[in-house]
Amino acid sequence: MSEQGRRRPSKPYRRPKKDPVRVLAYEALRAVDERDAYANLVLPPLLKKAREKEGFEARDAALATELVYGTLRRQGTYDAIIAACVDRPLREVDPPVLDVLSLGAHQLLGTRIPTHAAVSATVELARVVLGDGRAKFVNAVLRRIAQDDLDGWLARVAPPYDEDPEDHLAVVHSHPRWVVSALWDALGGGRAGIEDLLEADNERPEVTLVARPGRSTPGELLDVLGQDAALPGRWSPYAVRLAEGGEPGAIDAVREGRAGVQDEGSQLVAVALAGAPLDGPDERWLDGCAGPGGKAALLGALAAERGAALLASEKQPHRARLVDRALAGNPGPYQVIAADGTRPPWRPGSFDRVLVDVPCSGLGALRRRPEARWRRRPEDLDGFAPLQRGLLAEALKAARVGGVVGYATCSPHLAETRAVVEDVLKGRAGAKDVEAEWIDARPLMPGVPQLGEGPDVQLWPHVHGTDAMYLALLRRTA
Repeated sequence: MSEQGRRRPSKPYRRPKKDPVRVLAYEALRAVDERDAYANLVLPPLLKKAREKEGFEARDAALATELVYGTLRRQGTYDAIIAACVDRPLREVDPPVLDVLSLGAHQLLGTRIPTHAAVSATVELARVVLGDGRAKFVNAVLRRIAQDDLDGWLARVAPPYDEDPEDHLAVVHSHPRWVVSALWDALGGGRAGIEDLLEADNERPEVTLVARPGRSTPGELLDVLGQDAALPGRWSPYAVRLAEGGEPGAIDAVREGRAGVQDEGSQLVAVALAGAPLDGPDERWLDGCAGPGGKAALLGALAAERGAALLASEKQPHRARLVDRALAGNPGPYQVIAADGTRPPWRPGSFDRVLVDVPCSGLGALRRRPEARWRRRPEDLDGFAPLQRGLLAEALKAARVGGVVGYATCSPHLAETRAVVEDVLKGRAGAKDVEAEWIDARPLMPGVPQLGEGPDVQLWPHVHGTDAMYLALLRRTA
């Protein structure tokens, strides 16, 4: 028999099998990478479309969500592992290929999906979105990754802690080195605390509702949801925590605006400002950085209980519209305007209570926006600094003598928190004609432990289960 006759017949071409869940996860990752989109904004419309066209069930949506967020949270770790398994610098791997490899790495190292299923499903995804040629490369890399578990890989790719603590933590806990350093400086203490914080950043946050006073109560929400679906908040008197998989949009009170989705840390900031002791009138409140409207809606409801009026100001018109929507139906008087808080249209000394939740790096909300850790750079802080100081200086001017100002930010970075407040109080940031003093914010968060030495407050994901919100309360004295 000739050599040609002894050859095995080639396998017939098999069309790749499309897996809607993994294709959706890939599309979300590509949007995050290509358009600098945020997963929490990209994923919901993709899931809605999949429910309508692909017949997605709850378990499909849950898996797609885990694949997207898990991959983004552990991107730094997976990049280090993938880099050890390819024969070229990672920057030379096409971004779409790297997204597929990261999805596969997460299934292999971060989920309970069996190894063979994780590899085969990811290779099929590669065939669908990349083509057969690059799918072979994906298959080879994933088989190398599958040779060890996550702990084994970390022992190989992370430098020893004793030699380089920050780089070790950066690889093991998937944060940029500069973020590890900044968080460690803000937190203080030894290794255990920073590891707990970094690990908390990689956990899926609870969905927390706020029952807006005068419109709904936590008891009402708990009765509607049932004890298997919801729990009372830990710290805020208006909070309800949803059990895993709870869908806020399906709750009547949320659809009607009587309740909303709001982290407990954010709720505590509004409650503390509203509870700060005040001499004299308590009639006019200002939210000077109101978008997208969560704090404004809670402040508006609290103001209404006292017969006070809220002015909610937001620079960006599209965000001002979100604020208007959040405040719709508020039981008391309110107004929403689009205005720049550093060039305010209101007269100085017009308000009894003022809140400025200033734009910041967002390092306190990395649980919710995991991709933000890879986009931010240390130099970004220099861009925020003048705006943060300008907004606080104008907030102090907006308050009457004896009025209260709250400076809040969703970042624990020292350059965005106490450094800003101290600069403004010392007259170094445009508030030379205004004098103010600290108010101890800790008693205004009763029952909340480990609030620090004061007078300001820093919340932490690993301690309080909230975003890392910062709050300084000030009273204008002259």
